[in-house]
Amino acid sequence: MPRKPSYDRDDLIRRARDVFWKQGWAGTSLKDLEKTLNLKPGSFYAAFGSKDALYQLTLDQYAKDGAAALEALAQDRGPLGALQAYPRHIIENDAAAARACMLVKTMLELSPHDHPLADHANAHLNTMENRFSALFSAAQDNQEIGDTHDPARLARRYQSDLLGMRISAERPGHDSASTIDEIEQSLARL
Repeated sequence: MPRKPSYDRDDLIRRARDVFWKQGWAGTSLKDLEKTLNLKPGSFYAAFGSKDALYQLTLDQYAKDGAAALEALAQDRGPLGALQAYPRHIIENDAAAARACMLVKTMLELSPHDHPLADHANAHLNTMENRFSALFSAAQDNQEIGDTHDPARLARRYQSDLLGMRISAERPGHDSASTIDEIEQSLARL
């Protein structure tokens, strides 16, 4: 009978996510992962199969956490309020590993190599854009924004603003608060 693992798999995935998020796919060795996760090589492969498989799990966790935060904000503040609060939430809560979006970092690093993880990251970005579009549509239904706006176009622009904000937040001395205020104000003018 196989022995039951003595570790919390979700905790390991979150810890690996932070290493990958900070160092990237190529910058993270198996030794880095084994050390961070406190696993021997055999245990690592038994738990995750490969570095790519673990990386995919970390992307999934990253996307799931972002979607859950957005959903919680929507439940608390409504659709437009969630869109307005989300940029501040990102900057205040994602600073542990890096501020730039892990999905975008993955695409930038791995797309030139036609790595399947780049497509996986892009699929998560598309899903998030669709969530933003649904919130803009709900805000229209609630008459929080005008009905002349196209929710899909608003979502693309909003996602672009968020990604730009996150990249700028990586720059030393950048004032994230003013960028967040600008995003919130642009949404209030809709």
